[in-house]
Amino acid sequence: MCISDIRWKQPFYEDAAPIKLREPLGEFLGALPEGEELVFTYVDAVKFAGHSCPAVSGAYKITQKALEALYGRDIPIRGEINVKVLGSVEHGANGPISQVITFITGAAPETGFAGLGGKFVRKNKLFFDEKNEEANTFIFTREDTKKSVKITYHPERLPQKDEMPGLFTKCIVQTASKEQKEKFQKLWQERVRAVLFEEVSGLFSVKHLK
Repeated sequence: MCISDIRWKQPFYEDAAPIKLREPLGEFLGALPEGEELVFTYVDAVKFAGHSCPAVSGAYKITQKALEALYGRDIPIRGEINVKVLGSVEHGANGPISQVITFITGAAPETGFAGLGGKFVRKNKLFFDEKNEEANTFIFTREDTKKSVKITYHPERLPQKDEMPGLFTKCIVQTASKEQKEKFQKLWQERVRAVLFEEVSGLFSVKHLK
């Protein structure tokens, strides 16, 4: 078995559409051939987060939709995108979602790469706007054109089976049977799949800003 092979319990992870970008820093430092696309998949996001949930899948789709809206058929440029999170890092899942966004776009908070000779800067390109809080809302801006798009995610529209809270509690306190654990995981991952493939209408709204 290849060292990178992982037996995912959910085969639909690999069916999600990939996100492709150019990575100028990777090209400059010799990691990528010039013009080669850097491809992110949902499996990459799961590896990064260590799990799969509606926040991780939501972050992946938020980023995908933002890049499609900003670049159309052009290939997005990693590291040349700014992201504003409307709310504090502690609000909802803003923290975990922002980490996935950073992972894919390169837009980082103060911990990001400071650049080389004034180029390839990633630091302070993602920040939290605590004064203008909107739940699960993110503004992506292209540095070259200043074009911006506002993406809002509505996880509250995901349906939840009545038995889900009870199963969740049993699993947390470790009183669930094997069958109950499997049932909980099945219901949980159904929500993830619904996000990735937009099986529920109105999960995302996209607004172009002037």
